[in-house]
Amino acid sequence: MQIDLTNPNDFTLDNVRALLVAGNGAVHNQLRVSRAGIAWLSQVTGGRELDGLAFRLETWAAGSGCVGPQVADDERWIRQVYNALKNNWPKPASDYIDLY
Repeated sequence: MQIDLTNPNDFTLDNVRALLVAGNGAVHNQLRVSRAGIAWLSQVTGGRELDGLAFRLETWAAGSGCVGPQVADDERWIRQVYNALKNNWPKPASDYIDLY
């Protein structure tokens, strides 16, 4: 799943929830945003393969509970991720965003 941050009909709280819920919590994940405004969960994490990225959030470790079905009802977490995207697109404060 991807979210087009340039499209207000696509960049919604519900779609951020769906993106996080669709993630595989058994592996490391990193939310990445391309220069074109496409956000997705990547299993390529850390400082690897950064070409074409506007920014990325910190890596969520496997088993951390940051992605997967268990986050469906975590309104605070979903809103925190949504706000990180909203506050950093299209002009990110940095190429690396730490939510904590």
